[in-house]
Amino acid sequence: MAIEDEERPLRILFFPFLAPGHLIPAADMAALFAARGVRCTILTTPGNAAVIRSAVDRANDASRGAESARAIDIAVVPFPDVGLPPGVESGPALNSEADRDKFFQAIQLLREPFDRFLAENRTDAVVSDSFFDWSVDAAAEHGVPRLGFLGTSLFARACSDCTVRHNPVEAAPEDPDAPVLLPGLPHRVEMRRSQMMEPKKMPDRWAFLQRVNAADQRSYGEVFNSFHELEPDYLEHYTTTLGRRAWLVGPVAFASKDVATRGTDDALSPDADGCLRWLDTKPAGSVAYVSFGTLSRFSPPELRELARGLDLSGKNFVWVVGGADTEESEWMPDSFAELLARGERGLVIRGWAPQMLILNHAAVGGFVTHCGWNSTLEAVSAGVPMVTWPRYADQFYNEKLVVELLKVGVGVGSTDYATNLEARRVIGGDVVAEGIGRVMGDGEEAEAIRERARVLGEKARRAVEKGGSSYDDVGRLMDELMARRGLTNV
Repeated sequence: MAIEDEERPLRILFFPFLAPGHLIPAADMAALFAARGVRCTILTTPGNAAVIRSAVDRANDASRGAESARAIDIAVVPFPDVGLPPGVESGPALNSEADRDKFFQAIQLLREPFDRFLAENRTDAVVSDSFFDWSVDAAAEHGVPRLGFLGTSLFARACSDCTVRHNPVEAAPEDPDAPVLLPGLPHRVEMRRSQMMEPKKMPDRWAFLQRVNAADQRSYGEVFNSFHELEPDYLEHYTTTLGRRAWLVGPVAFASKDVATRGTDDALSPDADGCLRWLDTKPAGSVAYVSFGTLSRFSPPELRELARGLDLSGKNFVWVVGGADTEESEWMPDSFAELLARGERGLVIRGWAPQMLILNHAAVGGFVTHCGWNSTLEAVSAGVPMVTWPRYADQFYNEKLVVELLKVGVGVGSTDYATNLEARRVIGGDVVAEGIGRVMGDGEEAEAIRERARVLGEKARRAVEKGGSSYDDVGRLMDELMARRGLTNV
């Protein structure tokens, strides 16, 4: 039996949350481990399987013939019937608080197929999204170690842990602009009250955040889409001060064999198809790339000011317009429509964009971003400086990391923590233009930001190469899980 166990490959189940920002890095991580000989399965629902299917198929095609690589399986289970319309199985499809409540009801009901999979399949570890807080107990019932994965930075997780422990918002003045100091961190981290979740105003979400943090603390450990050289002080803080086990295995996007269509179940839009050809005509570092991920929605006044800012910046730009609830004719200034019609300075992509390819194009010199961690790390990996515009969740923490610690970006002054269904203050177009100029201009500040971004990009690429910090962390985790299997089978 012991010899058979030594020869049998490790088996890891990946159980990502049902949103592209969680699904895509989980699929990339599975590809990373599969390339090292681990038998990986991704458990998800039909609509979400479609989002990662092409990436998994390409990873499997690329692994054929490789000596140690293993194929990745996708185990599809029905999305629970909770009264949502057919096909509504993911965060971006939710349009009301009622739908959101039904969606989270479905999340709880996924425990039954999760339990069934572990009962029917031999599994050495589960990499479960932290939002499935119940999965730590479910995995324990089957004797399977659970590794939490939330898909954000160590810095953001440390800030979140601090917030849950100390609730510093409660002691702050009621003024939305009041400073809130997060105690006990390696650096002085100060937020505006308006940039943080209000526990008293969102008791259900606050309770959920507490459960998530507690579940991750009780887990075997946590895996992060990050690398040692990016946030070393917070790796030390997380593991030594907080006593939490962490493996940094990123940037996992480098594992993708499907960069062109990564993260979409649709064909490339005509806008996206011509984007790279358009970039080929532009000088190096001359284009600002603008994208706010799959979940962010902008009001017409916000869209209008963003368009005005791009015009005022004087820079070439590629703008991914997504999440707009109104027709372009209702918010797009006539002068901006004329600018797009000429096609010389600006290009708009409506829908999905091949972000990795765009960020790594030589013509791109800056990224206007919401600071979702996937986008942030992709910019870091490409060596592209950022103009930060966080909206909610971990994005304000990630902005702090980018602007104040790494110093590879500048902010536009976003101050309102608000979901897609809530109003926020409008950022003026002149502020947007100024931010773009500060990272893409000719001054000393811009040159210093660009140089720091370039150096970080080189470190990111080295981290995943053989002998790099993330490559070694993958190996250490595999060795530990294999050793644990030997002990449990004694």
